[in-house]
Amino acid sequence: MEQRLKKVLSQLSIGPADWVGLRYHRENSRVREVRDGHPETNRSSERSGVMVEWMSDGQFGYAATPDLGEASLLSAALRARTQAQAAARRALYRFGTAQRPPSVGRYGSQVKSPLSTLSDADYFEMLVALTQRMRTSDAVITAHAQLEHVAVETCYVSSNGAHFEQDLSLVTVAMEAVGQKNGVVQKRSNHGLSAYSYQGGGEFILRNTLNEQADKVARHLHELLDADECPSETTHLVLAPDQMMLQIHESIGHPLELDRILGDERNYAGSSFVKLEDFGQLQYGSELLNVTFDPSVAHEFASYAFDDVGQPAKREYLIEKGLLKRGLGSLESQARAGVPGVANQRASSWNRPPIDRMANINVEPGTISFEKMIAGIERGVYMESNKSWSIDDYRNKFQFGCEYAQLIENGKLTRVLRNPNYRGVTAEFWKKLVAVGDANTLGVFGTPYCGKGEPNQSIRVGHASPVCAFADVEVFGGAQ
Repeated sequence: MEQRLKKVLSQLSIGPADWVGLRYHRENSRVREVRDGHPETNRSSERSGVMVEWMSDGQFGYAATPDLGEASLLSAALRARTQAQAAARRALYRFGTAQRPPSVGRYGSQVKSPLSTLSDADYFEMLVALTQRMRTSDAVITAHAQLEHVAVETCYVSSNGAHFEQDLSLVTVAMEAVGQKNGVVQKRSNHGLSAYSYQGGGEFILRNTLNEQADKVARHLHELLDADECPSETTHLVLAPDQMMLQIHESIGHPLELDRILGDERNYAGSSFVKLEDFGQLQYGSELLNVTFDPSVAHEFASYAFDDVGQPAKREYLIEKGLLKRGLGSLESQARAGVPGVANQRASSWNRPPIDRMANINVEPGTISFEKMIAGIERGVYMESNKSWSIDDYRNKFQFGCEYAQLIENGKLTRVLRNPNYRGVTAEFWKKLVAVGDANTLGVFGTPYCGKGEPNQSIRVGHASPVCAFADVEVFGGAQ
């Protein structure tokens, strides 16, 4: 593919005020799904094509094609040039090749155990067994298990010498069970909606690990069916890493996207309460809050070496000791905003232009063990696994619900609680952070479904976090 793209570049008449980039994207997806011991889905799909970016006099034009023939690629390039030339006549900001660095390199997911070592029959036997393990009584009315593997291949070349290739292997295993007892209906999953998502191979679908998850789902579901409603009070809140994932995503990741702050996403995905002048000034949380953008974590879901315009990706502090330092903005957004950003200009497919996106956004571990954290709380609620979320267009006021909770009384986890929820305001909430768990409490998760952009782009994001404790948070049950 590299040679084909370079040949097309060589045939283009590229003027001194022009720049051209071609990005090949191929994605193979395989989904296997079982419900209540019966296979439901065995679906494979493939999509591939090339996106052409043409910059003329500081403005970009885009055109994409699924036809990889030279004539089609040349035609797409000419359409992109026409768009760029038209845009240049009404430019609000003019870019340059500084926003398209000539990066060269290669990245591939670390795969310890290729998924090809197992057959379709092996995978379905495993998924059937998982649903059966969750159906531990008549109170469990349905059990579902799904395995998805996506292989992504990209190749990028440009007129100023960029050339890099990236190959990703992405694995998601989702399972959940729904139960009913005495008019109470509850759901329990393995860490929330498709949160068990990683880069890698068969090492993330080991049967012993998945069996343990299925057993925990079933055990917790029965506990929830007999549990009391979560009380309504202002108290300490302790969040497990799989709920911290959603908390980070919605109240740190999205509000720090520079294109939102600049107003580009206001029509569809919303804006942000953060202002450009807040960077370097705003105390976003307590001094215990340290948040990094880190696409270098080996098996986290959104790891890569370069973003989709060639900026090398590296670990950066977004928030350090509670102080907001850096935005989630690409080279384009950084130039417009005058704010430091990261390598996060990403596209979801061959027919989408790259825009500012999250990647791996992680809360750095602290120093306290889970046992000591709980022991230091006289009363509170511990919550796991996101079930529902609501947050305003400025990513400021939020209300989140979880699948499972336990009451904390006199330094101990006691009764199981159902329908736990909590609410807050972003910066006020993070300032209430009073304890951050050590590395032994760290959990690494991801989501395949972060949506943004017009036309919409659903992209993969990773989040890692230790267990975290917050003071004076409003929690409440499902009756409110």
